[in-house]
Amino acid sequence: MRIGLFVPCYIDAFHPEVGIATLELLERFGLEVEYPRAQTCCGQPMTNTGCHEESAATEELFVRNFSGYDYIVAPSGSCVHHVRCDMDAVEQTGEVRQVRARTYELVEFLHDILKVDAFPWAEFPHRVSLHNNCNALRGLKHASMSELREKAFSKPADLLSKVRGLEFVHISRPDECCGFGGTFSVFEKGVSEKMGYDKVHDHSRAGAEYVVSADSSCMMHQQGCAQRLEMPLKFIHIAQILNGARA
Repeated sequence: MRIGLFVPCYIDAFHPEVGIATLELLERFGLEVEYPRAQTCCGQPMTNTGCHEESAATEELFVRNFSGYDYIVAPSGSCVHHVRCDMDAVEQTGEVRQVRARTYELVEFLHDILKVDAFPWAEFPHRVSLHNNCNALRGLKHASMSELREKAFSKPADLLSKVRGLEFVHISRPDECCGFGGTFSVFEKGVSEKMGYDKVHDHSRAGAEYVVSADSSCMMHQQGCAQRLEMPLKFIHIAQILNGARA
């Protein structure tokens, strides 16, 4: 199985350790993983802002970089959601459709494609609260949605339950947006901040030591909110825990 590793720009710039953990984790399962060095943004920020034409060249480059792989895997639900569901600025050729269909977020790739049933190297002796990015939750079906009153499930929680020593704590509003929303946090700063403060208060009341997510973007926003409120919450990407990080 030949894997193209897509590392989103904000991870590359602010949290490269998440990209490294994703690479190491995939290689633990004997996969051939390649990192196309010409990769850049997937085009999500422009599209989310309504600038569809401006994202076309970026999307074309993404397709050129990742064409031919069995799967493209990224540690970001929001970026994968863009590729799979919103990459419409380019002509929908067979190559484009193939790249879109083969792009997976790390959690769903481990859970649905590899069907991983153990992480024998992983131990995380901490109380953990889980945050679901909105695009991953509702766009990629990471977990059940309370507004649909569907049978409860959670792919991230299922994977984390296989980590020794990890203890879940449960927040009162698990599928509520944290307020990041990409460019939303810039254009609606006040609303974004209030949503973030509400979210970190929820994690804190639940007794979490660490907040875990499959999206560093949401965690960056929440970490900033927690720091301004002087809360001792810590934040870590799920790839790092599954790869064996203990703190």
